[in-house]
Amino acid sequence: MRDVPDQMADRLIVALDVPTPDQAESLVNDLDGVVSFYKIGLWLLFTAGTDQLIDRLISKGRKIFLDYKMFDIPETVSKGVTSARDRGIKFVTVHGDNEIMKAAVQGKGDSDFLKIFTITVLTSMNDADLREMGYRLSVKELIELRVRKSLEYGSDGIIASAADNPDEIRKLVANQGLLIATPGVRPAGSDSDDHKRLATPAEAIRGGADYIIMGRPIISHKNPRAQAEAVIADMEKGLSQQAAHAKT
Repeated sequence: MRDVPDQMADRLIVALDVPTPDQAESLVNDLDGVVSFYKIGLWLLFTAGTDQLIDRLISKGRKIFLDYKMFDIPETVSKGVTSARDRGIKFVTVHGDNEIMKAAVQGKGDSDFLKIFTITVLTSMNDADLREMGYRLSVKELIELRVRKSLEYGSDGIIASAADNPDEIRKLVANQGLLIATPGVRPAGSDSDDHKRLATPAEAIRGGADYIIMGRPIISHKNPRAQAEAVIADMEKGLSQQAAHAKT
């Protein structure tokens, strides 16, 4: 069995993609009691006060996903992951380079709390984008390669679109313990924004996503709390559909 929370609300990760830590904290306060897991990425990384925000959220029992997509020399990645581990970070992302993944897992050590997630193919990219970058592989082929390497080097999970079929990825690599966190999730009728491989919350969970990462549809909504509750309800719907399908 995969290491996922019992409560569906704890499987929704809200991306704090806002200009300042004060705005991020205000959003967290608004979502208090509904959302417990937050992603901090490049929007806030270089903003003054973000370090203190992270410490405050951790001290209040919030789980933090540092989506910094580490890509550097192995020693730097290893030490960075160790610092995240010691700080109480829950998830970190690294790029799918062999030496980087190996260094990240080394930096994690024997921690059961921190999880290393490998970037496969960004949801803003499709086959045409990969060809333009010089890849000979399709999105599906590159994901399979990086998933196999992620498992080989000891990563806990991957970042993959729901359109990439999480359950099928697990079957392909014969590993049902692989964690999959899914961006590019949008409520029905929402704008696609930068994403090219999309799914609704229900579709993502039904397809085998363990965690859903969502930013703009929640944080830009006139009522972020109500929107988060609606997303969680749709995730629950997906879980029920998944269970019903398993019985057939």
